[in-house]
Amino acid sequence: MVHDSALARGETDFAADRLRDQFGKPIFLVHRLDRATSGCLLLAFDRDTASALGKVLMSREVEKDYWAVCRGWPEAAFTIDHDLDGGPGKPLKKPAVTRFERLASVELALPSTGFETSRYAWLSAHPETGRFRQIRRHLKHASHHLIGDTSHGDGRHNRTFRMMGIHRMLLHARRLAFAHPAHGGVVEVIAPVDAPFQRALDLFDGGRDPASQTETAGAPP
Repeated sequence: MVHDSALARGETDFAADRLRDQFGKPIFLVHRLDRATSGCLLLAFDRDTASALGKVLMSREVEKDYWAVCRGWPEAAFTIDHDLDGGPGKPLKKPAVTRFERLASVELALPSTGFETSRYAWLSAHPETGRFRQIRRHLKHASHHLIGDTSHGDGRHNRTFRMMGIHRMLLHARRLAFAHPAHGGVVEVIAPVDAPFQRALDLFDGGRDPASQTETAGAPP
């Protein structure tokens, strides 16, 4: 987990503590990730910089690009505009918008709920707001559940990927881009995926997109 919180449930090992030890100075988190999400994490070394970056983040001037693998074949480009609450103890719903692009699709010879095959998509996700577990919950809302998500995903498809040796949630904060608060220069950071995530991407056969072809009636979800 990135830091201690009400969701920590007895955890004692936090990324924030590791980073303080690594740099030997205080750190201030600006961009947080769910525990099972990999990728870019944004932090500052002083309160003023953290505050400035936080304002940029709130103004949507920070570009955040995620990679995700979901069940089914969604449209080539789609937007989910669906209000979300703030998580446990925060019932008030607020606007939440995520833009998605389908990078590739694959159909595997694995039975799924009465069908002989299973379909999956590799997505690029761009959250325009920063709600609690936004991408994960939006994909569930669209019935294109995120693979490996044990809270909002589909257990059948999660088991399928575990049988292939992929034991992680397939959500990765691949890219952050923003204007440096001190000099205004563009900062762009790209984080590579780990080996299990790469194994999932390898299923997509180099990025070929069969979903762009004519789809047959009665195709599996």
